Amino acid sequence: MPGRSSLPPVRGAAPAATPRPRTGRPRARAVVVAAAVAVALASALAVAVLWRVFVVTWAGQRVEDAAFDGARYGQGRLWAVAEPVLDVVSVGFVGAVLLASVLIAAVRRRWSLAVQVAVLVGGANLTTQGVKRLLERPDHGVGADYGNTLPSGHTTVAASVSAALLLVVPPRARPLVAVVGAGYTSATGVSTLVGQWHRPADVVAAVLVVLAWVALVCGAMALAPAPATATAALAQVEGGDRWWRRTRTAAAALVVAAVGTGAFALAMLARAWAVRGDAPSGRTDLAAYAGGVSAVIAASCLTFALMLVLRHAAGSRDGTAAAPA
Repeated sequence: MPGRSSLPPVRGAAPAATPRPRTGRPRARAVVVAAAVAVALASALAVAVLWRVFVVTWAGQRVEDAAFDGARYGQGRLWAVAEPVLDVVSVGFVGAVLLASVLIAAVRRRWSLAVQVAVLVGGANLTTQGVKRLLERPDHGVGADYGNTLPSGHTTVAASVSAALLLVVPPRARPLVAVVGAGYTSATGVSTLVGQWHRPADVVAAVLVVLAWVALVCGAMALAPAPATATAALAQVEGGDRWWRRTRTAAAALVVAAVGTGAFALAMLARAWAVRGDAPSGRTDLAAYAGGVSAVIAASCLTFALMLVLRHAAGSRDGTAAAPA
């Protein structure tokens, strides 16, 4: 008949399927959210343990005071490097990084990310200041009494702005940003030890505060629908997309660095903890100081490895393919 095709229908051909919106599998979303909540709770618990062990107890205060005294060795030369690192941290610096993050989010047409990085940076730094004022440091007669200094404000700023950039950059840039962020956070934290501004537990606690906020933001991100403005698709995390392979490689490298420096930190801090007496020797001070520096590096590497994996998982939660969030 006129207007109809003369070709017979192909036997066995499937009818054209109607495209279905990619809303993500509930199970995949639930796994990401559960992992994010678990990391946030574990981070909060770890901060409480650090305070209980190194701030409340006499033995913990003694080890941290030994690390504090150990910073005097070579301080003159090291401070020439540490002071410029600490001088970077300021209100203007935070504002500049937040503005850069918002611009990156705008270029990527991801307006929700601009809000999320503001929540992250603001929440982490307000939490640090609140915890510092809420917790108390008992006076056991160990060293000078400066009151509670846990967590470190400077380290919180460094870690939070680095994490903010990790959230907003495209997937291809995240592994590099995570490695650089871990390095910058480590440098800032160690610099506070060199200048005797903070004790090791203060710095590690600050990094954990930021990790908790990143986990909460990634959990909220996983619950949100995939952005309609995305122009490409990624396979889900389990599917082995190319960004996941790069993410996994960078995260593995950070974990290896964390394990190595963490093992050394435990050995040095255990040595300082085992020393008896109220006045540790110079060797004990150096062991505690080296252990504290290594603990800061280990904590920074491990937390940024977790942040990197959580960020990728939050943007790769779809059952078939997830938009590059």
